[in-house]
Amino acid sequence: MNILIVKTSAIGDVIHTLPALNCLRLHYPEARIDWLVEEAASEAVLGSCALTRVLISPRKKWLKLLRSGRLVAAWLGFREFIRELRSTEYDLLIDFQGLLKSGIFVSLARAKRKVGFGKGMEHAEGSWFFLNEPIPPVDMNQHALKRELLLLEGIGLQCKDIVFHFPVGDEHRHQLEVLLKENSVDVAQPLVIINPMTTWPTKHWYSDRFAQVSDYLQTLGVTVVFTGGPDDVFGISEIMKSMHSQGINLAGKTSLKTLAALYERAALLITTDTGPMHIAAAVGLPVVALFGPTAPWRTGPWGDDHHVLRVELGCSPCLKKKCSYNHECMDKLGVDQVLAAVRTVLGAGH
Repeated sequence: MNILIVKTSAIGDVIHTLPALNCLRLHYPEARIDWLVEEAASEAVLGSCALTRVLISPRKKWLKLLRSGRLVAAWLGFREFIRELRSTEYDLLIDFQGLLKSGIFVSLARAKRKVGFGKGMEHAEGSWFFLNEPIPPVDMNQHALKRELLLLEGIGLQCKDIVFHFPVGDEHRHQLEVLLKENSVDVAQPLVIINPMTTWPTKHWYSDRFAQVSDYLQTLGVTVVFTGGPDDVFGISEIMKSMHSQGINLAGKTSLKTLAALYERAALLITTDTGPMHIAAAVGLPVVALFGPTAPWRTGPWGDDHHVLRVELGCSPCLKKKCSYNHECMDKLGVDQVLAAVRTVLGAGH
């Protein structure tokens, strides 16, 4: 039995598909299971004991080559990747992505059964056209993780337990220990992580408010560590300038796997709606999540130990990167609300 999972991006979406992967492995313990993913999210599946092979699509590299006029190089890279994709004939291909970019790979892959949600799913971009076994669409207003499992139910596979098994190993935990030592992180105190930055301007909270939260946390005797990508270094530095206490800025210094190792040993993550929120949920770290333009019932942290904070407004969730109402959904989210959730998780009283 050869199975191919197509879920290319983004980090959170790939993590939401891990329980479906582990469900497939449970049903087909002897199967070859491959996963097609883009580079940015590949660490979320590389090293998984449930996978046989990871096919990494360098889509952004191809696009960069095209924009620079290097058409031949882009074509040769794409052709070589498709040759690798087609080197295996699959008995079952499951398109969990449901977009045009995944549909192209579905159309080019060799598979007897090409399964995915059929016509009628929101934002599907016609991906259903490339399937030979479409599954009836489901309600988008339920969690993305649940929708992935409903897709499996559509082909007769029941998944009783939600198992992530985020692939972080001892080598990544060792790398984390080195990183913490290099940055003089006091691990004798509980670690509280703040992941404040996002790629959507409408998801952003305010630097001075994150600074107030961090200052309060350190009165509780915890070590505050900021995380983010390389592009977040400056934004986090601006938050730290507003603080009256010390914090550690690890933005740009962690891989997804060392980030997961950090979250494994932390007490709490405070975050906006972004990929690391889902990494934390996958490794069992309680999350205080700040939501504005997006819908937590669709893409919030999975599990019962989390606190999702949002303001009920008629315009929210708008699912937009630009706001026409002065960013009210995040503006009206106060520091006191965040601190109350933090005290609940840390057991610090009122």
